Amino acid sequence: MRRIVLAGLTLLVVVLSVGPALFGSLQQQQIAGRLELNQANLMLQAQELSMGAESDSMAQLRQALMGESLEGPIEAYQSVRDQTARQLQPGDLSPEASSQPTLSPADPAITQDFLDQVDLRLGILQAEAGNLAQAQERWQGIAASADADPSQVQIAQVLLGLWSDAPTILPDAEPQIQRSLQGWFQIQALEQLYELQQRRDALQQLDATTQTLAQQSATKLGLLGLGPALGGVVGVGLLVFLGIQRLAKGKGALLAQVNGQGWATPWNWEVTWQVLIVGFFFVGQIVLPLVLLLARGLVLGPLLGSASSGRVAAASTLVAYLLLAASSLAVLYVSIKPYLSSEAPLQESDLFKFRVTSRWPLWGLGGYFAAVPLVIGVSVINQQLWQGRGGSNPLLQIVLDETDPVALGLFFFTAAVAAPVFEEILFRGFLLPSLTRYMAVWPAIALSAFIFAAAHLSVSEILPLMVLGIVLGFVYTRSRSLLAPMLVHSLWNSATMLGLFILGSVE
Repeated sequence: MRRIVLAGLTLLVVVLSVGPALFGSLQQQQIAGRLELNQANLMLQAQELSMGAESDSMAQLRQALMGESLEGPIEAYQSVRDQTARQLQPGDLSPEASSQPTLSPADPAITQDFLDQVDLRLGILQAEAGNLAQAQERWQGIAASADADPSQVQIAQVLLGLWSDAPTILPDAEPQIQRSLQGWFQIQALEQLYELQQRRDALQQLDATTQTLAQQSATKLGLLGLGPALGGVVGVGLLVFLGIQRLAKGKGALLAQVNGQGWATPWNWEVTWQVLIVGFFFVGQIVLPLVLLLARGLVLGPLLGSASSGRVAAASTLVAYLLLAASSLAVLYVSIKPYLSSEAPLQESDLFKFRVTSRWPLWGLGGYFAAVPLVIGVSVINQQLWQGRGGSNPLLQIVLDETDPVALGLFFFTAAVAAPVFEEILFRGFLLPSLTRYMAVWPAIALSAFIFAAAHLSVSEILPLMVLGIVLGFVYTRSRSLLAPMLVHSLWNSATMLGLFILGSVE
């Protein structure tokens, strides 16, 4: 009867939760496109920085960080534009199609409005690069489109007037530019307008604003590139060391020693199945969201109606995650409770250990640096494989668009503290040792990493997260302390969130 019930719940989870979520992610764009555009905007703004006289070495460093032409940003915008156009078939551009449940309501990269925004900016890039005919063609397409938003049509007409052979300045050109364009694109349009109007004072003030924005952007760009670059260099060096040690020491190497590091778990596969299906997926992914939806509509909505929507979303995300962790860990506790008695062997084992006095910080730092080049390399291949589709964690999109510091702090706590603690207890502390009862350690690490990646419910993230999960499993197996993979996980999520904070601040 127990197995029948678990089989029924498994089928229910696949039909109602995991299956629709994974299939739905195939219809969604990755957040990588948005991040690529924001980084291109940051580079464009930083390129405007005037350094005066500088040495050749400083000039080369600045060129490496900021670039020196519009080719990179044009390629980034064109790539995202092509990916979006491929996803939006001719019949899918209507408002009715864009509201289908297979499309993510939080992701604007699948709407005609987003496509028009990209074309507007791509046109400015092309005009500044000397490809005026291509720019005019893009703007004319928006201005003549019956599906375009009226504000997009108006700004397209303004740009056509400014960059035409016989320039025409529309009466409301300046407010239209300030309303519809941001950052570098707004500056270029205003500069074109002021030059046509011969407003020298306005041009001087615009140049001062440009330099302030360029200095801020250069700092952000440096912070954004320094961390991954440093982590990548250290990580590659560490991986080379591990590879050489494996060849030199054989079975005595760190990588080889994993083979004999399994756990003697007293429970069987049914307990493992029960914890994952009942605790994490059924209660956490089906029952809990329904309860929270009812509570939000009946209780939280009236109470928080006047509060900041960003803070409400961040607080709701944190509460939902803590409830997911509590319910899953409660099922875990109930499932293994029979093995916690003094007669049971669990008291003598090294399961669920937090060895504070061990070398877990070294394992944690080493695991993080090793993960950086591995996950980044797989992510590059993965991006080519999925071509911008396959979905992303919806939390990333929300964080990218959020500006409230309190909301960002709550999101950071959720990702950098709550998630590492809960997920490492469940997937490394429980699942990985449970699998070593039935298979060797390396296959158990790989299988637990795959389940960990698939549990995030985005097909495009499975490969990168699986690689991260393998590193986490290796670190836990060798350190024998859950603090080590928690540190790796926390550092990874922290770096991701800080990168989103920086890119989200780019106009």
